[in-house]
Amino acid sequence: MGRHHARIASLTKGCELVGVVDRDPERRATITEQYGGKGFETVEELVKHGVDCAVIATPTVHHRAAAEALVGAGVHCLIEKPLAPDVPSARAIADAAARAGVVLQVGHVVRYDPVMVAIRGVTNLRPRFVEIDRISPMTFRSVDVGVVHDMMIHDIDILLMLLGQEPEEVHASAVAVLGEAEDVCNVRLVFPADSEGVRCVANMTASRLALKTERKMRIITEEAYLSADFVERKGTLIRKTANAAKIADVRKQLRDGADLSSVNYLELVAVEQLSVGAGEPLKLQFEDFVGAIRESRRPFVDAEDGFAAVRTAERIVAAARSMGAKMVELGAER
Repeated sequence: MGRHHARIASLTKGCELVGVVDRDPERRATITEQYGGKGFETVEELVKHGVDCAVIATPTVHHRAAAEALVGAGVHCLIEKPLAPDVPSARAIADAAARAGVVLQVGHVVRYDPVMVAIRGVTNLRPRFVEIDRISPMTFRSVDVGVVHDMMIHDIDILLMLLGQEPEEVHASAVAVLGEAEDVCNVRLVFPADSEGVRCVANMTASRLALKTERKMRIITEEAYLSADFVERKGTLIRKTANAAKIADVRKQLRDGADLSSVNYLELVAVEQLSVGAGEPLKLQFEDFVGAIRESRRPFVDAEDGFAAVRTAERIVAAARSMGAKMVELGAER
């Protein structure tokens, strides 16, 4: 990801790519030759050279060390997702940024995906059920963490953003195939009722051992159904309010036991395609980061958002491990 961030920074108006930090001399030379800036072996060398803001795209286990060194020097940071591999580290990073008074943004880039932007633009969307599938072949890019912190973390952040709160119940099952960490995970989250008593249940599946790449989301509310495909960059919204009088009549006939086999369901609803715009999510994210620095404002995904996502991810992994332990116990009893 660091290579992609270097490209974006080098192309952003009003920004200068001053340096790239990488322990591998060949890799940092390749990137600086292509995008500019100087190569450094350590974060401390970059800070000494002089830098206003930085993108941390190291393996997750190194996020805290890099972040504390940078924010301690007053450098604004965009940290790739997840914010940290565990809750204590995520809390430490968030607190360090708050003490330093710098902007800290977390790279939950799906928020900036044009499909997600279109979903956020749908009014009166009060989810009752959400289903999200995120699967792909193994890339071996983020093997320092399991699939929950690697892939599902994106969808955790989306859910927390849409619902404005963390789940009160977490049920999960996971399987580790290639290493010690989970490669496939299915989770069911139950969220607290909102101010109007509406409760949402979410079901998510993440796998990095699939034969294809799929990113799909389905949202069901009392008034609408939304289906989005992030790979195909499209979505469909179905609203029942298009023909409220006829729906009310159908409900009455159902209560009366009438035969409605001749009724055309599509005449009861309005079907429209989501208006999905253009734009590279990573570029939109970086522009938001730079804008937050220049305008002294909160970025769209701040440290507390990143912390909440890590905390929920940790709860999911713990629930999956607990489920695995219970299954082992049941097997022993048999």
